[in-house]
Amino acid sequence: MNCKNCQFQLNESDDYCPNCGAKVIRNRLTIKNLFEHFSEQFLNYDNKFLQTFLHLFTKPEIVIQSYIDGTRKKYVNVISYFAIAITVSGLYLFILNKFFPECLELPDFMPSGQEEFQSNGMAFMQEYQSLLMMLYIPLYAIMAKMVFIGFKKYNYTELFVIFMYTQSQLSIVLAVLILLGALLGLNFYIMSFISMPIMILYTAFCLYRLYKLNVQEMILRTLMFFIVMAIFFVIYVLVIFGIMILNGDFQEMIEAQKAAKEASGS
Repeated sequence: MNCKNCQFQLNESDDYCPNCGAKVIRNRLTIKNLFEHFSEQFLNYDNKFLQTFLHLFTKPEIVIQSYIDGTRKKYVNVISYFAIAITVSGLYLFILNKFFPECLELPDFMPSGQEEFQSNGMAFMQEYQSLLMMLYIPLYAIMAKMVFIGFKKYNYTELFVIFMYTQSQLSIVLAVLILLGALLGLNFYIMSFISMPIMILYTAFCLYRLYKLNVQEMILRTLMFFIVMAIFFVIYVLVIFGIMILNGDFQEMIEAQKAAKEASGS
């Protein structure tokens, strides 16, 4: 019998291929062994995904530094983990649209006259979510490079890896939290607003552990990060504002607000 993955000659007693390490599959595929395989891969404590997920909370510096240093057997590699995060994010948005569409409605405190604009923005985010996630990471890496100027520990590519892991972890966690919120009838926008402190604190925690900062340094670098983020945000708003003026969306929003005011006053 040969290994089905690398064609290496196997002994009858082999459960794993001595050449490539793949598990020897002798039984025909059935529903039972399909779910056994799923359980083995994702639900037992020894699997890579669960260990990666748990350790990114308890000791993120070990998971991330292991990948950077070239030790890549114990944890899910950063590309695969990012792919899992994109899949989970797409799945939770599908569930919200399919089963909890009321949670995606604009909350009452949103300015009137912007419903169509906000709806278009939400549709854009859902359609290009994967692309946006990929664009955030190099941006965060640039910001971290600016914040940690003078620190030689990580180059840009290594910072890219750090934020791929941290943003993937946050995407998975926030998808679960938002789905739980939907079950409780909480609005998507409110849950997204509540999740912002979680994102900030978790990212600061990971960088604190990776750079081995003391409390004072962590506070200082966090404040610097906010300043750099504010600068980038202003640039982003100006770019979006310019695009809206050029394609006429800004004028449509103004007219919609005027129409809403006139309707409420009549």
